[in-house]
Amino acid sequence: MHRKVIAPSVLAASLLLVIPASAAGSAAGAPGIGDPYYPASGNGGYDVSHYDLRLKYQPATDLLEGTATLLATAKTDLSRFNLDFGLKVSEVRVNGAKAKFATSGVHELEVTPAKPLPRNAQATVVVKYAGKPSEFKVDGWSAWQRTPDGGVAAQEPEAAAWWFPSNDHPLDKATFDVSVSVPDGTQAISNGVLQSQTSRLGWTRYNWRSNKPQATYLATLAVGRFDITTDKTANGLPVLNAYSKDLGDNAGAARASVERTAEIAEWLEGVFGPYPFNALGGYVPNVPSGFALETQTRPFYSPRQFANGANTSVVVHELAHQWYGDSVSVEGWKDIWINEGFARYSQWLWSEKEGEGTAQELAEWTYAVRPAEDPFWQVKPGDPGPDNQFHAAVYDRGAIALQALRNEIGDEAFFTILKGWPTERAHGNAKVSDFVRYAEKASGKPLAALFDTWLYTPGKPAFAPPAAAAAKKKDGRAAQAAPAAERVEPKSWKKIAATNGVHDTGHGHGHGHGHDHEH
Repeated sequence: MHRKVIAPSVLAASLLLVIPASAAGSAAGAPGIGDPYYPASGNGGYDVSHYDLRLKYQPATDLLEGTATLLATAKTDLSRFNLDFGLKVSEVRVNGAKAKFATSGVHELEVTPAKPLPRNAQATVVVKYAGKPSEFKVDGWSAWQRTPDGGVAAQEPEAAAWWFPSNDHPLDKATFDVSVSVPDGTQAISNGVLQSQTSRLGWTRYNWRSNKPQATYLATLAVGRFDITTDKTANGLPVLNAYSKDLGDNAGAARASVERTAEIAEWLEGVFGPYPFNALGGYVPNVPSGFALETQTRPFYSPRQFANGANTSVVVHELAHQWYGDSVSVEGWKDIWINEGFARYSQWLWSEKEGEGTAQELAEWTYAVRPAEDPFWQVKPGDPGPDNQFHAAVYDRGAIALQALRNEIGDEAFFTILKGWPTERAHGNAKVSDFVRYAEKASGKPLAALFDTWLYTPGKPAFAPPAAAAAKKKDGRAAQAAPAAERVEPKSWKKIAATNGVHDTGHGHGHGHGHDHEH
């Protein structure tokens, strides 16, 4: 609707009086960062370098009160910018001055600073807020899980909007200080190193620091009553694991698995190079979900992961993500293979190490159990689409792609690549095409056709055994992996298949992984 209140010439003159000259060329930052899978995710116009979150949480009522301080740099002249956030905001200040704010869309907080931000200027944004995270819903869904004694924020691809305002996309990584005050007898778990813990007047404050760049969805918060174990690795890294006190029958298996975190991380260093962060650990809250998530330095595990006994394979998967997904993060969500194909392949390597089936045997079995007409083979791991972002094909076909690469270039070049890539790209972002170029350069072989076949071509491709085995075939026919009927199921297959729902968040597309069943 168009309303003419005053003559345009008068309006123009009055606007000239109130808009400073520096704003003439400034514009509003975009409400999305430009990811085609999730157009509303992230925001344009600025980069955040650090989040300082000072929170108070009351488990009995689910009330979260917070003051978030963001250190940001304008990438263009900004008259306005957006944050992704869902709770009720009471005040926003930019560089100390009160800013106007409004909400739009499902989780957009539009901030108009008193003065526009010039390009390359650093800004301090302070947001004061309060609300009950479980009451904020997007399409009827919440990333916040209530527990009998508190609450947990852990989800992919979005979780931040339920507990702090952010530029919510992996392209904008930042360091984090998370300080949480909870009633005495309750603990607050987050990422990184516990810097300090103090008690006063019935409340205990936990101060956590994640000192390396971290994607917003990898920031986690868990409040409840936990049994906590602490240790140090041989290299002096602090290890902190936490288990809800009410895990029931799954408590023993959860502990028997997650307590092997340091051992598994040490083994992974041999595969992927030095561990990229300042802390290690994991936590198992009493949540009804069935998924696990690679929250940076401290993966989240649902108790259901341990319903059939110890599950080191899921711990391997989430810890592998610390290199592939957390340190080297996706540039856009279509690049998810860079996370999931490698985390699945690490489970195959663990099986190889444990003598429960080699990666080649697992690749051949995975290949053989799904007939060519299975819709599994229609999903393209290199660009699966938002509906299939966490489809089994991204994991399994994605891992077969890596075995095909290993067979093509040989173990020496293959393992050099697995270590070199997360070292060269540490704490950055990457596209699938970046990895393909890196592998070609490192191996000295043209590999575009191999990756195109496995990552981008619908249909069941031919999968030959390693070159050495193929050379033994005397009849001149192209070697093919034998059908499932002719082979023995690798011992680790069922354990690994049981983690296929590892990232299954149990709701519709747009907010999580996979399918809610075992494959």
